[in-house]
Amino acid sequence: MKPTLLILAAGMGSRYGGLKQLDKIGPSGETIIDYSIYDAIQAGFGKVMFIIKESIEEDFKEIFVERLQDKIAIDYVFQETWMVPEGIEIPDNRSKPWGTGHAVMMAAGKIDGPFAVINADDFYGRGAFISLANYYKDWTPMKANDYCMVAYQVANTLSEFGAVSRGVCRPDANSFLVDVVERTHIERRETAIAYKNELDELVTIPDKSLVSMNFWGFTPSFFSYLDKGFATFIKENAENLKAEFYIPTMVNELIRSQQATVRILDCDEHWFGMTYKEDRLVVVKSIRELVQKGIYPENLWG
Repeated sequence: MKPTLLILAAGMGSRYGGLKQLDKIGPSGETIIDYSIYDAIQAGFGKVMFIIKESIEEDFKEIFVERLQDKIAIDYVFQETWMVPEGIEIPDNRSKPWGTGHAVMMAAGKIDGPFAVINADDFYGRGAFISLANYYKDWTPMKANDYCMVAYQVANTLSEFGAVSRGVCRPDANSFLVDVVERTHIERRETAIAYKNELDELVTIPDKSLVSMNFWGFTPSFFSYLDKGFATFIKENAENLKAEFYIPTMVNELIRSQQATVRILDCDEHWFGMTYKEDRLVVVKSIRELVQKGIYPENLWG
């Protein structure tokens, strides 16, 4: 069973130009998305699906579909604020997207096997894709509620130029996820890595603490759970124009209710991202080093 790679890319604007996920950080003009797709192909993924907005369809096809159509199966679906399950009423003045959980809902009916969910603007490293593809290699429908996530050691996910937000994971003794809690303002202090808790207090954590970078592995059963969870979310947050339906919120609920399990796949890869504009030079340098080591070709699609 070859998994599908679902890329959350609805945040892209028309005429991509200045967006960081489309910034040319590779030696031949490659973007972060290009490296994710290349790694997925090398790991054995069979299809790539994008979540995008209708307004960028033509731009998207021009940039990605034409370039990748002979490399791997490509598909895309739209995410718009008004796209909600039948029977759910939403406020007329809502313009902000509903979040990552809602984005994944858009792919329902288009995926019939295991799939990975990633952000468009994060560099995950090939090991992450290999781990997830191997995990689902022998998947059958009998394992409908068998999910996973690729976790990173927090020390491998920090920026040199400021604090970051990460989902801190709590595993059990068998490497199953107990819960994941979003922590803001994580950074390396003089003696340790620390984050600020709800009381604005500094809490230190070990360098090898596992965090989520939004690299999830799901099966088609997740779509039905999202539909139900989204209906509950709307009832509780209909008047909150800033509330978002996040993947970790749904995952935590499924774990607590024992409806699904989430295996933590440890990963030694270093995450790259451009949280701050100064991060770009670090990302470019890191990619160049990987090219020099022979992990990537000079021209990714050449």
